[in-house]
Amino acid sequence: MSVITDPPQEGFRISQLLYDTRYRSMTIQIVALIGFLLAIGWLINNTLVNLAALGKPLGFGFLWEPAGYDINQRLIEYNSQMTNARAALVGVLNTLLVAVLGCITATILGVLIGVLRLSKNWLVSRLMTVYIEGFRNVPVLLWILMAMAIFIEVFPQPRDFRGEDPAATMKIFESVAITNRGVYLPGPIFNAGSGIVIAAFIASLAAIFFFGKWAKARQEQTGQILPTFWIKLAILIVPSLLIFFIMGKPIDLEIPAIKGFNFAGGIYMRNSLIALWLALSLYTAAFIAETVRSGIMAVSKGQSEAAAALGLRPGRIMNLVILPQALRVIIPPMISQYLNLTKNSSLAIAVGYMDITGTLGGITLNQTGREMECLIILMGIYLVISLTISTIMNWYNERVKLQER
Repeated sequence: MSVITDPPQEGFRISQLLYDTRYRSMTIQIVALIGFLLAIGWLINNTLVNLAALGKPLGFGFLWEPAGYDINQRLIEYNSQMTNARAALVGVLNTLLVAVLGCITATILGVLIGVLRLSKNWLVSRLMTVYIEGFRNVPVLLWILMAMAIFIEVFPQPRDFRGEDPAATMKIFESVAITNRGVYLPGPIFNAGSGIVIAAFIASLAAIFFFGKWAKARQEQTGQILPTFWIKLAILIVPSLLIFFIMGKPIDLEIPAIKGFNFAGGIYMRNSLIALWLALSLYTAAFIAETVRSGIMAVSKGQSEAAAALGLRPGRIMNLVILPQALRVIIPPMISQYLNLTKNSSLAIAVGYMDITGTLGGITLNQTGREMECLIILMGIYLVISLTISTIMNWYNERVKLQER
């Protein structure tokens, strides 16, 4: 009786890392990774050695030294005796302010223009085409400079508001002043009891959110559509107003007034901020409009025809049928437009707006001579902002995309 045995298996050999297809790709990747890390290590070491030779070893202690310069637009308290880190924080907040305002405005304009470009009205459609092609094919820096020039040349100076018969007057019940230096708005004054009013307003926002979810679920179950806009508006206004009057009007308004050579009081928005905000918004809106148009056109025409056959009005067809399906095409490229707007805000220094590039990457860098450290921090800040925007938008994209059954 014979016994059949398996042939002895060969042991692992070093040559298999190169000649065996099971290991070759992994070997190449590991070698490439080691080579890349060695190159990065050599660059870092070479940089540190050269900086030390120049008498500027890498260090971030300059961040806690006095900045020695003023910042014209700021959201938090700051003066020239505060540290460079504080100045950088002011610059970051200024960058975020422009980014948030720009993204919101560009989204509203872009969606509106994208829908109007598909209008059956020949004149409206062609006007939107001219807008899109005009803004997309001119560098954004020129639009920023143009907006600043228009602001300076068109609007009146503060001195034009003086006298018994002034050449310029304040707008909206004598509470808003629009000058070539910027816009002066009424500012809130919070007195005792104002916290309760603010809490009631926040509670109203939460109630609107939950009411919207309930109304949507009810519509899906019964098919009945509630006038959600007016109900949400009532939820937002009525409780807050009631608490406001019950608490004895604890929130007042500080109206800007001309004093000396300029206005004082209220909220001041510099001309550079407004010019940058409007230019970036109008420029990015042209790209978002094309994204919206392509998303709408990606939806089958039969969808709108079927909705119309059911008796839905054109507005409801767009809101309930077309846009929800188009979002899966619109959102991904819109993320890139938000990132572009945020990074384009670094052109703010062209009109004197002090964002993070103007503070940390400009004055602080020149005064301290710490160009390597400033640029490393600057790149890290933009990287964090960009990754945050991408994460938020990707999360939203996951929520609105169509779910397969």
